[in-house]
Amino acid sequence: MTDGITRVFTWQEGARIEVRNLGGEIVIEANAAGLKSLAGHLLTLAQNGTPDGAHLHLEETNGLEEGSAGLERCDDE
Repeated sequence: MTDGITRVFTWQEGARIEVRNLGGEIVIEANAAGLKSLAGHLLTLAQNGTPDGAHLHLEETNGLEEGSAGLERCDDE
């Protein structure tokens, strides 16, 4: 909940997402459920009224496969 607005992030059953940092390239590898889940998370963060700084940390302990690089929203100030 941010500024009294609740944002709901849902995971599709069987979602698998792996993020790899290959130096000059970031690779997101996922099954269909993982891609749909990630797309839903991004759309949730992009909703009108979502304040700057609202974020969801995706890392290997929260939704990503072991060894994945982390993903989070950040806005330029």
